[in-house]
Amino acid sequence: MTNSIAEFENADCILVIGSNTMEQHPLIAKRMLKAKEKGAKLIVADPRRIPMMAFADVALQLKPGTDIALLNGLMNVIIGDGLVDNGFIAERTEGFDQVKAKVAEYTPEKAAGICGVSADDIKAAAQLYGKAEKGSIAYCMGVTQHVKGMDTVKSVANLAMITGNVGRESTGVNPLRGQCNVQGASDIGALPDVFTGYQKVSDDAARQKFEQAWGCSLNSSPGLTLTEMFDAVEDGKITAMYVMGENPAISEPNIGHAQKALGNLEFLVVQDIFMTETAQFADVVLPAASFAEKEGTFTSTERRVSRVRKAIDPIGESKADWQIISDLAKQMGSSQLNYGSAAEIMDEISNLTPSYGGISYERLDSGEQLAWPCPDKDHPGTPILHIGQFTKGKGQFFAIDYAPSPELPDSEYPLILTTGRVMFQYHTGTMTRRVPALEREASSAQLEINPADADKLGIKQGDKVIVKSRRGEIETKALVADKTTPGVVFLPFHFAEAAANVLTLDKFDPDCKIPEFKVCAVSVRGKG
Repeated sequence: MTNSIAEFENADCILVIGSNTMEQHPLIAKRMLKAKEKGAKLIVADPRRIPMMAFADVALQLKPGTDIALLNGLMNVIIGDGLVDNGFIAERTEGFDQVKAKVAEYTPEKAAGICGVSADDIKAAAQLYGKAEKGSIAYCMGVTQHVKGMDTVKSVANLAMITGNVGRESTGVNPLRGQCNVQGASDIGALPDVFTGYQKVSDDAARQKFEQAWGCSLNSSPGLTLTEMFDAVEDGKITAMYVMGENPAISEPNIGHAQKALGNLEFLVVQDIFMTETAQFADVVLPAASFAEKEGTFTSTERRVSRVRKAIDPIGESKADWQIISDLAKQMGSSQLNYGSAAEIMDEISNLTPSYGGISYERLDSGEQLAWPCPDKDHPGTPILHIGQFTKGKGQFFAIDYAPSPELPDSEYPLILTTGRVMFQYHTGTMTRRVPALEREASSAQLEINPADADKLGIKQGDKVIVKSRRGEIETKALVADKTTPGVVFLPFHFAEAAANVLTLDKFDPDCKIPEFKVCAVSVRGKG
């Protein structure tokens, strides 16, 4: 996030796109609704009729995968109506003329035809956001989990920059992270092309710094993303895997492919707190400690670093992740990971990571609220990014064209499937499905289907149905409701017994390698 969570409360206009905020980020949604109570305008764009839409001044229930066309349509109106911030564009950005030329093609009528919303609603939303003094954008995986996800994020940034809504309080481009500490994991190098703090492995100076600190030689070539790894297993390029805190046997797209790859590995190690579906493929399972059994830090979606303190000692034979990795390193003959505590690891992070340079347990334990970048011990942290100038100097506009999703409905598979979460379960259910209270609320997958489609297919509420794609089929129950528009169905991906990712497409964004979880073509028929 470019801004802090608290700042949503003082925005004049909030655009929520591809985020079911009330169900998946309820504390953030509470801030947004407080802003609404103060008079802020709320625009919500999503393929489903999500709870946030009940509070929206403009609700845009668009077709899955058409976000770029919508964003270009909004910019078309803002530019045409003279609502751009010309001073900001001239002083702080470059490439605006190319974007202006591109979005000129996306009249509200053209965008409406692509997205399945009304041209008047596009105009109304553009007016609200364009006229706001403090406009904030929030998005989540409904925007990113597409083969054009990176381009969509660039379009979001275009919209913020043309209106000057960057680098000021209660503005900005604010991705809402999907899991606890996923921001921190990314910051500390859990990506295939960077060290900590997004220092590129291909950068000689950065690589040499880490080589000197760790006493080893490091590869200058980026590694593979998770989805690419399973292709590499199929090609015989990877024969062993170490999976830590991840359940790809349920979470990967086209999990039939992923499960086959897991079964074909010569050696699989899984490190987790429960016996997951992935762990059932493992040759060795290493029992890890939960968050309540270890020391460390989490970095939240607003880049704020918080201390995690051990409440109880690890149960049974389980250990903190860093201790397991350190013990393995010792068994393999290395002394480089010989840490005495999590605090020592934090000190190393601070020494090697410029954006974390001033963050320490001492400061966090004293109650300081530190958001990176925090380059030195006297720095107060940075709750708002890009004040005065962008990190690279000038903000870069990108002219982005809409392109259809790679798999669209046809006569054999006439419906679009989109996937996501429900309020009472989380990710692959590794933890939440062990909680009786949550299971009582949502114990099985249900296919949300529009009444018009259900009537056409002869399907009634609660009927068992078969959902089929080119990759496989599952059996589940029908939830007949107008949450989706005709032609679109929705499945949550938490439930192994009716795993949505049996159906999903394992194509991915060519730049950031995020899979296409949100659009694939399916057929639905009643069972029996």
